[in-house]
Amino acid sequence: MLAAKNQNIYTVSRLNAEVRLLLENEMGIVWLIGEISNFSAPVSGHWYLSLKDARAQVKCAMFKGNNRFVTFKPKNGQQVLVKARLSLYEPRGDYQLIIESMQAEGDGRLQQEFEQLKQKLAAEGLFAQSNKKTLPEHPQCVGIITSKTGAALFDILDVLKRRDPTLPVIIYPTMVQGEDAAIRIAQAIGRANERRECDVLIVGRGGGSLEDLWCFNHEIVARTIAASQIPIVSAVGHEIDVTIADFVADVRAPTPSAAAELVSQDSSYKRTGLTNYRTRLNHAIRYYLAAQRQKSQTLQHALEKQHPTYRLERQIQQMDELSIRLQQAMQHYLSRHAQMLERTAYRLKLNSPEKQLQQQHYLLTKYEQRGIDAIERKLLHSRHQLALAAETLEAVSPLSTLKRGYSVTQNQAGHIIRSRNEVQPGEVITTRLADGSIRATVLPSD
Repeated sequence: MLAAKNQNIYTVSRLNAEVRLLLENEMGIVWLIGEISNFSAPVSGHWYLSLKDARAQVKCAMFKGNNRFVTFKPKNGQQVLVKARLSLYEPRGDYQLIIESMQAEGDGRLQQEFEQLKQKLAAEGLFAQSNKKTLPEHPQCVGIITSKTGAALFDILDVLKRRDPTLPVIIYPTMVQGEDAAIRIAQAIGRANERRECDVLIVGRGGGSLEDLWCFNHEIVARTIAASQIPIVSAVGHEIDVTIADFVADVRAPTPSAAAELVSQDSSYKRTGLTNYRTRLNHAIRYYLAAQRQKSQTLQHALEKQHPTYRLERQIQQMDELSIRLQQAMQHYLSRHAQMLERTAYRLKLNSPEKQLQQQHYLLTKYEQRGIDAIERKLLHSRHQLALAAETLEAVSPLSTLKRGYSVTQNQAGHIIRSRNEVQPGEVITTRLADGSIRATVLPSD
């Protein structure tokens, strides 16, 4: 009854649960250096141990999901650096550390510095993808910043020679290990940017321990890479090695040889591309020439159809066709009347009394004369019609118009001038006559 009325009275379970939440939420992640004691690794795969110093100790647990990344076998008495979160084991009321990562003390200190610098630079945006520069698709020159005696340099050169022997390479030799290495690397990057001799840089070295690669985790190297105007490929160590330079660089290559692969193209690929471009260019030229040739023929045909000579030839051809049809009609008419005469003569011969013969002879002569007169009239009428058609054709011919003293005046653009308002003083005009043309300059009117 008392517990129900007073909410400030805790049960043990509630107390431990709230203390656990308080520890986890308030303390968060901590880094701790201590000596391992009471280490045990049961069949579950989890690790249980205590970390102690000269005056105190704390219980710890590291579950197998995290301890599989530890590169050494922990043992009692070993100094380690751990990254852990504070918690409480509620059944026993023991507070403990849940370890997320563990390094030997020497490596651990370096790893802690690595994480601190990584967080600092990430917060400033040096790792942002938006700041990364794109590698040139067809680099004209490759710069290499590494040791002049290291195996990494010869690996890079071997790959470049195999893939693209014509690609120029400039080597900026520098120290890649030791106390002064970070400054020397930064100076080499700066020197390459000042000279602007190449359009991509490979910065790196071969594999080694964390201490060997530490110069690529220095802040001065990271900021110099970020400030570089030339795209940089980071090629430090092996694929499992990760440095601050890898995060800042525009592209990270797992090995120096892989970096050389990234910045070069296979020479056979270049030859194939060049052949394809040449073929496409030849096709394009042939297509263009064919199209221009077709266009020229179309324009030439249209021009010929509009030329006065073409129209005159067409009218002459029509006149010839009319003349042929007239001649055929006359021949048909004469042939038909000749047949009629023959039939009449035959009938006269069958009925040959003298009187009828004379009368028929008279009628025949009369009809013959009438037929001749009709034919002559028809011929005269046809000739008259033919003459009228010829005169009409001659009248509409542009050449006849010019022969009668007329002329056609055109401006420089070839347009016919129909009004004095269509020309300006000083303009050159061309007047076409029956026997040639005259060029003249327009003078201002008084």
